[in-house]
Formats: sequence, C-alpha cells, structure tokens
Amino acid sequence: MEKNDILIIYGNRNLKEMTISLLEKAQLDALIGDKSKTIGLKPNLINSKAASFGSTTHPEIVEGCVQYLFDRGFKNVTIMEGSWIGGNTGEAFRVCGMKAVADKFGIKTIDTKKEKYSSHNCGGININICDCAANVDFMINMPVLKGHCQTDVTCALKNNKGVIPDIEKRRFHTMGLHKPIAHLNMRAKNDFILVDAICGDLDFEEGGNPVEMARIMAFRDPVLCDSYACDLIGYDVNEVEYIMLAQKLGIGSTDVSKANITELNEPVGISKTFVSTRKIDRLSKPVNAQDACSACYASLMYAMQRIDDRYGVNHVKEEICIGQAFKGKGGRLGVGQCTCGFDKFVKGCPPKAKDILDFLEKEAVR
Repeated sequence: MEKNDILIIYGNRNLKEMTISLLEKAQLDALIGDKSKTIGLKPNLINSKAASFGSTTHPEIVEGCVQYLFDRGFKNVTIMEGSWIGGNTGEAFRVCGMKAVADKFGIKTIDTKKEKYSSHNCGGININICDCAANVDFMINMPVLKGHCQTDVTCALKNNKGVIPDIEKRRFHTMGLHKPIAHLNMRAKNDFILVDAICGDLDFEEGGNPVEMARIMAFRDPVLCDSYACDLIGYDVNEVEYIMLAQKLGIGSTDVSKANITELNEPVGISKTFVSTRKIDRLSKPVNAQDACSACYASLMYAMQRIDDRYGVNHVKEEICIGQAFKGKGGRLGVGQCTCGFDKFVKGCPPKAKDILDFLEKEAVR
C-alpha cells in the first residue's frame, strides 16, 4: 500500500472479517516487516460509551486487527489510549470492549493518562508525548470518523491527542487547538490508519446521534485521510484549520484528487457521501468560548441541544462563558471551574451536562 492509496470496504456486519480483508488487501504485514517489532493500536475511546453510540471505535475492528497480526506472527501488540479530560480510560477499556479483546489475546491495555511522558520538538513547538506511544516501533491509528463541536471534523490527526497527558490536552486548548494538533503529528506516529466509519456522530464528538456510514477505510497518510473524511461528510478541507496546517508542515497531502481509491466491494444500499447538520454553529451562538477543553465544551453543547429541543436556542437570552481564559475573571454566567469568579457558574472540571442543563434552564432561558 502506497502513501496515496485509500482502501475502503463497505458493510455494517461481520466487522472483524471486514477488517481482516482490508488489512490483507493493504498487505499490512509487509509494511510492518520484522515480526519482533512493538505494535501500538490507538483506538478512539473518548468516553465510556458503546461504539453504537457514535463516539468510540468498534471492538470488532480492533479484534480483527489483532487477529490479523497474530495470524502472521506479530505478537508484541498493545492497545493504548487516554480518554478525554475527566474521563476514566480504564472504564472505557471495559465498556467499549477493548479489555475483552486484550484478555482474549493476552495483550496489554495502556492508559496513557497514567504513563510517563517526554517533551518533543514538534516543528518548533515542544509537546509532551507519552513514552509508550513515542517509543513503539509501529503505530496503527484507529480513529472514528465523526464531527467535533470545536474543530468540525475529527479523524486521524486529532485522534493522536490520546497519546499526550491531560496537562498537555489542557494546554492545547490555550494554544487554539488547531495549531498544536497539526504540530503534534510531526512526532506522533501514524504508520498505518484504520478508520472506523461505521456509525460516527457527525456533529458531536461524544456521540449520541450516530449516522450509518457502514465502511472501514485504510490510509497511510493522515492528512489525506482527514481530507477524504471532509469530502465524505460535506466539509471543505479549507474549513478545518489543523488539516491545512499539517499539510504546510509536510505531514501529508490534502489532494484527494490524486489519491488511488480502491473499493473492495460495492456499497449496496449505502450512500457514498453524507452531510453534517452543522447544528453546532446554531447551538453555540449564545456561547463565549475561550480556550475551552473539549469535554467541558461538549457537555455544554449537549445541554444546549436539550435546550433547543425544549425551548429553542433563541430563548437563551444570556451570554454563557466557558474556558480557561476566564480563570480569575468575573462575569455573569459561566460553565466549569474556570469561571468560578463569575456571579453564577456550574461547578465541575468538566461539569456534567445535566447540571449545565439545569443551570441554563434556571438562569439563561427566557
């Protein structure tokens, strides 16, 4: 498989077998080479929700990948991930089926939140990357193709936020998120990318509104991967800043027109493309977000969705402030511990969506 190749297999059943067929076509074993190499699998386990919810990688895809590797003599395999800030990775490993896969094959799961990390020069920006991820010989990035309330799209490039410690995740948001994501991928490994595009939520990173896309895709170029993802769900790649920055840094190419696309089967009864509702643009109008962490902002957007369902977002008549930039500052209404100096605020780091909803109904809805 070459850098400009895209492999696609369609279906929503027998995901393990689909995965093995895709990896056979990609000749992944030849790409890895030496059987003694350490291999990392990096799924998306942002929260402790089943894959059907639209936020996490299907365990059958991970199992298919491990089975393929084991059948070809690659035994030094580890599943590694760190859930978003406030999330419990150990619980996510269990709920999302990764622990069961690991136990079946006798391999380890690593919670990157608990791992040592080292600073790496990533194109002029020093970024802390967990040693377990930085030192692995071959990394298989296994993102879910889905929407994101702050970056519009998340796939291969952003999935690597799971290989940095929580303290670095917080700093990413103070840096504007897009720039550090791009620079991270100068050192974070993307040796092979296996995309779970079975039923990602095209609006919310934390899931809840899964869209049946019914396909698994393979790439070697993370920039090409994310550019193709934009095409698939109706975004212009120029709208997603970190993808364009990654291309400028030489990480990969956004030119999907030059890609060699191979479909292993026909997408019977499945649309080739999809369109995000872009509801976040409307839900966020009353929100003043500055350096907000993803988990906190996602909880607010989930609460705003409930407000919109019940009253209409136009009935939120107060500005809602959220983010690390509000630390030590005052204001009227805030969400999260960073706004503890406000007249009224929702406690938590991150706060629960239910608490935000109750707060908004009481203080902001008119």
